[in-house]
Amino acid sequence: MYLALNAVPIGGHLAWPDFARLASRTGFKGVDVMLDAAMADGVDRTRRLLGDFHLRPAFVNLPVEYRKDETTFRAGLSKLEDAAPFAAAIGCPRVMTFVMPSSDTPKDELRRTYKQRFTECANVLARSHCRFGLEFIGPLHLRRQLKYEFIWKMNEMLEFAKECGSNVGLTLDAWHWYHAGGTPADIVAAGKDRIVVVHFDDSPKLPPEEIRDNQRLLPGGGVIDLTSFLRALQKIGYEDSLSVEVFGRGLKEMPPEESAKLCLDYGRAALAQAGIAES
Repeated sequence: MYLALNAVPIGGHLAWPDFARLASRTGFKGVDVMLDAAMADGVDRTRRLLGDFHLRPAFVNLPVEYRKDETTFRAGLSKLEDAAPFAAAIGCPRVMTFVMPSSDTPKDELRRTYKQRFTECANVLARSHCRFGLEFIGPLHLRRQLKYEFIWKMNEMLEFAKECGSNVGLTLDAWHWYHAGGTPADIVAAGKDRIVVVHFDDSPKLPPEEIRDNQRLLPGGGVIDLTSFLRALQKIGYEDSLSVEVFGRGLKEMPPEESAKLCLDYGRAALAQAGIAES
């Protein structure tokens, strides 16, 4: 496992490749890839940049808008046909998206639509030997935001992912894992093949009714049992990135280098607390 710089704490202040340069300069071993900009640079230039900066690519976001009408979905799926081989060619065969836990569409209907669309995405990704991680969202306020509750528990999302393809699994965010009532045993049961991407963060101790998604803390700064979380990942042989995705705490208002350094230092401290060395 290795720590990767995520764009969220930086607040969008840096464009690729300056974002990758910041990750390298502050000591990160990995970086989340800004897909559009990297694709504009091309495979050779992107591979050279990552090599020069001694960075491993963590993941790319799914370039498909699957929540809207069929025409919009089809346009995004066409883009994925180019993005999938690009991701594989730069050594980043991991693609993710998040799935909101509530909707104005009844759950069964939405589930059918998403299953069909995610299966099509998974088939495109499989041709380039890429894996696809679906992120479940845990906080209560988001589960109640719209009319109908959708999938928000880890185990239910895992079962749904399996229905969508053999290369489909989870984006496991420590924040959402905690607020959805996940356990280390759930991680072990999921297994290495179904944990595609990991987001690393922490939470304040607040009642579920008061928690908001922008209250995330740096790893080790809150109440999540990150030691058990990390040891469960270690037990299944997870070897990829821990992307430090922290909303709030004023990180976006800091100079990017200061924000990045805090993410790295807290991430390393949490790993050390669990007795795990970066690899």
